[in-house]
Amino acid sequence: MLRFFIFFFLFIHSCVAAPKIPAAVPATKWLTLNGQEPAVVARGGFSGLFPESSASANDLAISTSSPGLTMLCNLQMTKDGVGLCLSDIRLDNATTISTLFPKAQKTYKVYGQDLKGWFVLDYSADTIFSNVSLVQNIFSRPSIFDGQMPVSAVEDVLGIKPPKFWLSVQYDAFYMEHKLSAAAYLRSLRFRGITFISSPEIGFLKSIGMDALRAKTKLIFEFKDPEAIEPTTNKKYSEILKNLAAIKAFASGVLVPKDYIWALDSANYLKPASTFVADAHKAGLEVYASGFANDYRTSYNYSYDPSAEYLQFVDNGQFSVDGFITDFPPTASQAICEMTSHPCLSHQKGNLPKIGNALVITHNGASGEYPGCTDLAYQKAVDDGADVIDCSVQMSKDGMAFCHDSADITATTNAMTTFMSRATSVPEIQPTNGIFSFDLTWAEIQSLKPQIQSPFSTSGGFQRNPANKNAGKFMTLVDFLEFGKAKAVTGNAAYLASKKGLGIVDAVKSALTNSTLDKQSTQKVLIQSDDSSVLSSFEAVPPYTRVLSIDKEIGDAPKPSVDEIKKHAEAVNLKRSSLDTISESFATGKTNVVEEMHKGNISVYVSVLRNEYISIAFDYFSDPTVELATFIAGNGVDGVITEFPATATRYLRSPCSDLNKDQPYAILPAEAGALLSVAAKEAQPPAIAPSPPLDAKDVIDPPLPPVANIGSSDGEAPPHAPPHSGTIATSANLGLSLLAILALGVLFAVE
Repeated sequence: MLRFFIFFFLFIHSCVAAPKIPAAVPATKWLTLNGQEPAVVARGGFSGLFPESSASANDLAISTSSPGLTMLCNLQMTKDGVGLCLSDIRLDNATTISTLFPKAQKTYKVYGQDLKGWFVLDYSADTIFSNVSLVQNIFSRPSIFDGQMPVSAVEDVLGIKPPKFWLSVQYDAFYMEHKLSAAAYLRSLRFRGITFISSPEIGFLKSIGMDALRAKTKLIFEFKDPEAIEPTTNKKYSEILKNLAAIKAFASGVLVPKDYIWALDSANYLKPASTFVADAHKAGLEVYASGFANDYRTSYNYSYDPSAEYLQFVDNGQFSVDGFITDFPPTASQAICEMTSHPCLSHQKGNLPKIGNALVITHNGASGEYPGCTDLAYQKAVDDGADVIDCSVQMSKDGMAFCHDSADITATTNAMTTFMSRATSVPEIQPTNGIFSFDLTWAEIQSLKPQIQSPFSTSGGFQRNPANKNAGKFMTLVDFLEFGKAKAVTGNAAYLASKKGLGIVDAVKSALTNSTLDKQSTQKVLIQSDDSSVLSSFEAVPPYTRVLSIDKEIGDAPKPSVDEIKKHAEAVNLKRSSLDTISESFATGKTNVVEEMHKGNISVYVSVLRNEYISIAFDYFSDPTVELATFIAGNGVDGVITEFPATATRYLRSPCSDLNKDQPYAILPAEAGALLSVAAKEAQPPAIAPSPPLDAKDVIDPPLPPVANIGSSDGEAPPHAPPHSGTIATSANLGLSLLAILALGVLFAVE
């Protein structure tokens, strides 16, 4: 029996005139206290990648962030009165101290609590500088820089002359108990170069008030947990909160954990905003919010996009904080940095025109926020500004073509609770049992609840939008085409043809013809398949552009392979790893595949992009926006296939995505290998072998089998059919290469 694997998509893209760039826009009016753009405050430099306050962290923060960056140093003091930049009064979580002095732990009472560890005040500055080195104190972050960078003194950070400098004094009362004075240390520095000083201790801020006034240094009162006790007044911070006007007497601003402003409910969704910012601004106080990092899991409202969280605090139409304390200063910078006419990512509610020609193509609609291939996922994608929405087409038992990512519906519906008895084994499709769409009628499929897929739910619980995990309805192909036409937007066939008597290719051709998409020029149809014979069957229809999906990793695209692709397709869809090579979450190299495809006049789309930081290389700053910049501006792809179209659209509408303009800030692509070059050679991950080049024979496929007459053996085919182009012909995937299936999708480009 002739069997082979085919994966087939159809794309539709609207051909509309590019909107005109508006005339010069007045400078943005921010809802901060003074109307200026919010400040970006880098906690310990770029501490999201490098050990806090290391020279590398500080240098990278300055080079990748907005021009007005503020560098924050957490002040700790040695026993001889030298100020260091470290996050805690104990050395053990951020340095190598415990390996050098394993028996030197001590216990101190700090604000009523017994703390055990290696305390800074027990060591001289010379002992620390000569023996101790820094380590990353958050274990999910890179550890390859551990033990290689010295601890920084406050003077070291001031010496690099950051645009602004913030000194955080957390433990003055504790140090005073041990005859060390942060105030005396600051006076020895004459407050030079210090823009901000913050502290959760009212007494300390009052003690340096006159000195700070003379030096024009702003004093910031820091709120801790509402139930914690402020050491000077012995009042809870929640009590002090009730009289913000009193704070104005000794401080010009306040620093609060971000949940003082936008708290989360028990399900990790945002509660309504508090009135804290408005109340503080009314009292004449600036408001700075802390706790921002790209690799923290926070509200589902942000869809794992860290830029969305920053925008929630500055671009909500009601108020704006005056600054962020962040471990990832480039991400905060791109959210607010002012260009000549418009900020980078904020204030886009007027639907700014996209910059460049790269397409935003969805993967099962906005499937990061709703169950994939449902009406709500498609509507969300349209609302988010996607250029192209997609429909992977499957067939029901009674011949209804509908949108669904896979023939096996167990992972994306509640079929296991209703149709467990229908579970079957089809080793040609997959090694495990499944409940397949072609074994259920359309009415039975309609009775199921969609279920959102979270690719990383087993990797530490990265769920997606649980409030809408079963929302929406699946759409028939006909309904999807009508939806796409109304919005002006842009699988299993061979198996079904030979085994089930269901012809998806014919069904799609018929649906497209009935929708008149083959007889118009405003919507361009793109058909994607990993099988050249499928693409060949659409060659005769001029409006159709064919896309070859290459599911295996490739490291090169030799000219013979490109020439073979040109016989069947005008574009390719490639995996991310075929463009950038990744080893242990570091980008180690870049291939020339896009360049070679473009030389052959073949467009390149890359898939699949997701927002969850664990899917994003450290070199991209755990930031989906930087990953987009790397593939679009760095690799030059013609489109990105994503489950979070809002993130991609926001980037492409940003003036900071335009690298051809001379402007003060731009969202730059990552340079593969640059981050690794900072680490010692022995700490770097092992080099990985390059992926094989694309072979021309992998592009050529056998003809599709005819649609079988159910009940006869006419669908039988020779048992030794050659493998299809979308997989490598190895014994590991022989079942796929022998299977006759076609998964079809339809994508529309939206205005």
